[in-house]
Amino acid sequence: MPIDLLSDEELLSQLQQGKRDAFNQIYERYYSLLYAHAYRKLQSKEEVRDILQNLFIHIWNNRENIIIHSSLSSYLYTSVRNRILNFIRDTKVREQYMASIQEFSEKGENLIESQLQEKELIRIVEQEVALLPPQMRLIFEMSRNLEMSHQEIADELNISPLTVRTQVRNALRILRVKLGTHIFTIFF
Repeated sequence: MPIDLLSDEELLSQLQQGKRDAFNQIYERYYSLLYAHAYRKLQSKEEVRDILQNLFIHIWNNRENIIIHSSLSSYLYTSVRNRILNFIRDTKVREQYMASIQEFSEKGENLIESQLQEKELIRIVEQEVALLPPQMRLIFEMSRNLEMSHQEIADELNISPLTVRTQVRNALRILRVKLGTHIFTIFF
């Protein structure tokens, strides 16, 4: 009997015996139908070709172990559907991964740049604070770094709270001039 007249079951049986003609007939019988089915889902000729090529390679490589509980056509359509779903899932995962890398890259660069700028600004502020007169610097650092009140600083240093307030105000005025208003408002 000519190979093109064999039923799917007979073709499958011959395929399992390693007969290439049976494989070729299955390919010819179903390729265009499977292609149309897959193309409706993916709308990408290259991806559909890849999926079908991988399916038929899988069928040939596993021909001896293929067990089909339904019809050959059902098996092929289900296989194509599953491969399409896997492709879509993998594509979404890949796209999400690429988007997250892009986002991390953009935010990471900005974050690193911001951290470097912040460190540089802190260094500049600390440098300017260090240039204040010693008593003024001590009072200013107690006020800002130790968060002591004017009264606590006055008690600690045995000076009047008014002197503490004047020294802090003078330190802020000097820093505002040296650092500029923008940097000054960020830190104080």
